[in-house]
Amino acid sequence: MKGERCYTQKCAAVKRNYPPGQFGPAQEKRKGRLSEFGGQLREKQKAKKFYGILERQLHNYFRQASRQRSATGETLIRFLETRLDNVVFRLSLSKSRRRAKQIIAHGHILVNGRRVTIPSYRVRVGDVIQFNQKSQGKKGFANLVKEIVKDEVPKWLEINIKEAQGKVLRLPGSDDLGHKINVRLIVEYYSR
Repeated sequence: MKGERCYTQKCAAVKRNYPPGQFGPAQEKRKGRLSEFGGQLREKQKAKKFYGILERQLHNYFRQASRQRSATGETLIRFLETRLDNVVFRLSLSKSRRRAKQIIAHGHILVNGRRVTIPSYRVRVGDVIQFNQKSQGKKGFANLVKEIVKDEVPKWLEINIKEAQGKVLRLPGSDDLGHKINVRLIVEYYSR
């Protein structure tokens, strides 16, 4: 996807798409077909890495999603996408999800005027996310306002570049994802 900031150009997974080691390229040619379980496990691991969460967190999100009346996969993705660290990243208020977690944990983010220090905080429709007034004056945050790109913001979010604040317009759907994760395989993995 254009504008995706998960991997850098130095990342080994991008440069070499084969296993590490002297015989890595040769192993890629001999590699057998991936089992059904292997495919499910790979998708689960991809989601964990993409959102920067732990196994227990993902499993808890799945359990909460399975209790809802709507489709489990779509609800699971909605839970992951509405995490505060992900919303800060998607609003371009941070360059990466890891940095977004750090910004939130240090108390630089306000949600509806209240300081929130929990990266897993789940935002709701109508929530306004912005930087703390004290934080905006610091030299690390002065350049962030200039780097905000309005084109990269998903349709379910709205950004006000002048005030460096964003708003949640609606809950994200499966078509609002900026990445390719097969949620059905994750649901099958946890439903075993």
